[in-house]
Amino acid sequence: MRFRVRTKLFLVSLGLIVMALLVSDLFLAPRLDRLLTERVRADLLVRARLMEPEALALSQKTSPQAPGLWQALAKGLGQRANARVTLIAITGVVLGDSSLEEAAVPNLENHLDRPEVMAALTGGEGVSLRYSSTLQRRMMYVARALRGTNAQNVGVVRVALPLADVDQVVGQFRKLLWTASLLALVAAAIFSSAAAHWLSSSLRAMAQAAAQMVRGDLETRTRTHGTDELAELGHALDLLATSLRDAMRELRSERDLLRGILASMQEGVLVVDMEDRTVHMNPAVRAMLLLNEKSIGRPLIEIIRNADLIEMLGRARSGADMSAVELELGGVKPRRLLAHASPLPDRPGDMLIALVDVTNLRRLESIRKDFVANASHELRTPVASIRSAAETLRSALGDPEAALGFVEILERNAERLQRLVEDLLDLSRIESREFALRTENVDLSSFLEHILPLYQDRFRQKQMPFQNAIPAGIRVQADRRALDMIFSNLLDNAVKYCPEGTPVRIEVETTDARVRIILADQGPGIPPEHLHRIFERFYRVDAGRSRNLGGTGLGLAIVKHLAEAMEGTVGVDSQPGQGAKFSVTLPKG
Repeated sequence: MRFRVRTKLFLVSLGLIVMALLVSDLFLAPRLDRLLTERVRADLLVRARLMEPEALALSQKTSPQAPGLWQALAKGLGQRANARVTLIAITGVVLGDSSLEEAAVPNLENHLDRPEVMAALTGGEGVSLRYSSTLQRRMMYVARALRGTNAQNVGVVRVALPLADVDQVVGQFRKLLWTASLLALVAAAIFSSAAAHWLSSSLRAMAQAAAQMVRGDLETRTRTHGTDELAELGHALDLLATSLRDAMRELRSERDLLRGILASMQEGVLVVDMEDRTVHMNPAVRAMLLLNEKSIGRPLIEIIRNADLIEMLGRARSGADMSAVELELGGVKPRRLLAHASPLPDRPGDMLIALVDVTNLRRLESIRKDFVANASHELRTPVASIRSAAETLRSALGDPEAALGFVEILERNAERLQRLVEDLLDLSRIESREFALRTENVDLSSFLEHILPLYQDRFRQKQMPFQNAIPAGIRVQADRRALDMIFSNLLDNAVKYCPEGTPVRIEVETTDARVRIILADQGPGIPPEHLHRIFERFYRVDAGRSRNLGGTGLGLAIVKHLAEAMEGTVGVDSQPGQGAKFSVTLPKG
């Protein structure tokens, strides 16, 4: 096993070295050549630009037919630039060349077809890399057009430099590359055995750590050190173990969160398998149906004895109908439940049943129906009276005295109808929160000074003594309009239902945070069986007497809703024949 590992390491090393050598020779050497050549080109362009002014100056002083001056200029520029400088006329004739003697210049070929010369005459600059037949070596040529004062080309200055230094550097790079490859091959052969031993022991340790991780010990680590590939592999295993540990923690956290959500839901969640046996139920189901943990695993029909639920479950499982059904359950705790069943996508055959307790909702619907019936009944009475009086009035128009009586009936019932409609509108605005409250710090004593005078005449007519026992300085947090409506309804009831001569007293009790305002009378009182319903809409202790007195049955309901809207409460304490005490408790100001 060790021999095979060592051989594989050696072959891998050899393959990598050969691959690196080929890549370097095929890619790096040409790239190095291009890089050095580009630097030579940039340098020659700079030199050509520096030579351009002197060549232009000579072209303006003499003509191209003076070869001696052009050759001298080419020689001088070539010595200063340490490069081959060629001065070429616009016709392509060579005027001077720093690498040749003056006698050889006229024998040179016409350079108008040279690539760099053609590019310079058309674009201002030209570059060409080729083998020079004159100098017998690879050359880099850079040409610049000589332009006169009228922006016309008058010639070309060309700078050339042999690339022998570049070829030498590239050759040295290749020699260095081959030498380094041979040394690396020797080093690979020497250290392959030691590397194989180290690799085997490291891999064995990692395998043992991985096996412990598989068995569930996600706290195990490879304890590798360094920055090589094996160390990275060890770090990757450690990171994998950490990620798995965190994932398990996250799954547990999500599981606990899901359990918490199911436990805190008011809606019941029940899961049954394909045989309709319970698999899971949340605490809401157990509270609705008075079940315990032993119900898990039992058939659904034993837990909820309702044929509609079993039928709905069958339809939902077949995909025929997914609509909800309402179940009416009796027993110790009668309930009305809205049930909906749907299949679980990841558990074929299992069904999720959601149960919503709509008992209170149906009770509220019943209250709403009762309210509509009561309102209709209350409205029917004055409307019937108005119609009857109007029909009778038509036949009694010839008797003014009788007609006046029917007109009074019309007015009385119209006023009652108006009060009923206004109270209904007020109650509707309060319940829908359209009655915007602006609470402020209100002094009760000063407030009552504006309310009580409105009822003094009515109290005086019935000879009812009224005592205001609220001291100055008592303040509450309340809305003035709401307080006005509360006291108006309470005082109006006291005047209506108390016999003549009975006293009425308003007093107050305070605590650290609350103020309890009490309106006490010495009227007939309220029987105990009516006290818990006295603040309901249209509820009357004596319906006939209340209608005769013009009551709508909504005053105390308005008082209750307004007090609760101001974060207060209402109450009543009464015994038959001993009067009644209505109280409103509000936050202290």
